[in-house]
Amino acid sequence: MAFYEGAFKALGLESWCEEGSSNAPLSMADLLAQASGDDADASGPLFPFPSLDNLNESCGSVVQTRDLTKGIEDSFLAAKPALKTVLDPLTQPLSWLLDGALYLFNVVPWFIMIPLLVAVAWYSSRSIGVTIFVAFSICLLAFVDHYDVAMQTLSIIFVCTGFSVLLGVPIGIAMSRSDTLQRMVVPILDLLQTLPTFVYLIPLIFLFSVTESKLYGIAIILYAIVPVIRLTDLGIRLVDRDVIEAANAFGMNSRQKLIGVQLPLALPNIMAGINQTIMMSLAMVVIASLVSAPGLGVNVLRGIRNLELGVGIVAGIGIVLLAVILDRVSKAALSRVDMTRVGH
Repeated sequence: MAFYEGAFKALGLESWCEEGSSNAPLSMADLLAQASGDDADASGPLFPFPSLDNLNESCGSVVQTRDLTKGIEDSFLAAKPALKTVLDPLTQPLSWLLDGALYLFNVVPWFIMIPLLVAVAWYSSRSIGVTIFVAFSICLLAFVDHYDVAMQTLSIIFVCTGFSVLLGVPIGIAMSRSDTLQRMVVPILDLLQTLPTFVYLIPLIFLFSVTESKLYGIAIILYAIVPVIRLTDLGIRLVDRDVIEAANAFGMNSRQKLIGVQLPLALPNIMAGINQTIMMSLAMVVIASLVSAPGLGVNVLRGIRNLELGVGIVAGIGIVLLAVILDRVSKAALSRVDMTRVGH
């Protein structure tokens, strides 16, 4: 006799319970037991919590948790054609850019690409130490035959960070101008920031083929776009009110104040957001290797799957080097922005 069967009888629901039945293939307990290899029929707690599965054991008319998850899946599959019709053309440019960047970074010879990246590091940071570190790190990756996969990872980060900034900065500006919009967007940003990284991939796998680059591109952008939105909004809101009043006194309109006053003063915060976006893109690239994203993450995944310790560790060190490169260059650029502002 199930634990709550007596309760349903006492409530006079016995006939209603006998009429119902569940079509769910397995209960959550059965599913978890199947995954872990444990016995689902093992004796449970003395006083089980009245969850859906426990109530279903006593009354067939009560749905199981698996009915709930199956309902979510069926609803998503029903909406899939409409979602695909809308999202496919909107996201196709992302696929083209990712494929183009991967092709470009692969076909450009190393003796052109490495000096080019070092020049970009020097132009961004104007720091001899950072530039030497960038040159040394890339040459070290090439020396251990990880140049190609490192360039693949860099190309994905450049494209996804670019998209994140192009989308995130205007959203942050709009949020800073409307408290209502900020109240609407902040819960979405909280959700994106706290959602486990693997969960991003689940609906995208249903919507797009694993051969399409936009599958991992969208996941990376959704994960990485949050900091640049938040810090753009924060940076503009922190602009001194006296400065805004002075701009008003000079007869500036909203557009002139935004371009000439608010954005320049908010630039350090926006650059800090871009730095965080770059770091989060790199973190997600490794996870996205599960859905065919090329790069160093593939080697990490291979090390885990095949228990190849050395392959995983070398690829992991390569990811650390790329993270340090991107962090140091973006922080050096941020310092330059701060110094420029102080100089004025």
